[in-house]
Amino acid sequence: MQNRIFFPQAALDGWLIDGTVELAGNQLTIVGENRRYRIAEAVRVLREVTGQPDVNDVIGRVKSRVYFEELGAEILEGSMIIGDNAYDVATGWLGAPTSSFAEHVASPERAAARKSQNEFGEEPKTDEDLLARFLLKNM
Repeated sequence: MQNRIFFPQAALDGWLIDGTVELAGNQLTIVGENRRYRIAEAVRVLREVTGQPDVNDVIGRVKSRVYFEELGAEILEGSMIIGDNAYDVATGWLGAPTSSFAEHVASPERAAARKSQNEFGEEPKTDEDLLARFLLKNM
């Protein structure tokens, strides 16, 4: 299965303002690495707030907004209702890399983006490592 990442809307807004990421259509690019992700609107379910059992089994999950709408969910900002359940949620974007990590590392576009010295010393070895370094620097 391909790695996916959830980009919370609040964090994404800040990164767009400071220029660490760019958006073009359904593609997000981490500028310093030139790493690209296909993105789709998504929802991360934080908790059920009515005290009802989570019959939908969605707490702690990230799913596309379309998935929840097909379940009949009503989503408004940080809240979601499905049937008798109400949830606190974080809205954002679900991203999947547009290429393998090996292809990304070998690309001339990445080399151009990485002209500056890597402040962490050695190069990232996986997508997870790349994202962890990005988040440490930008959160």
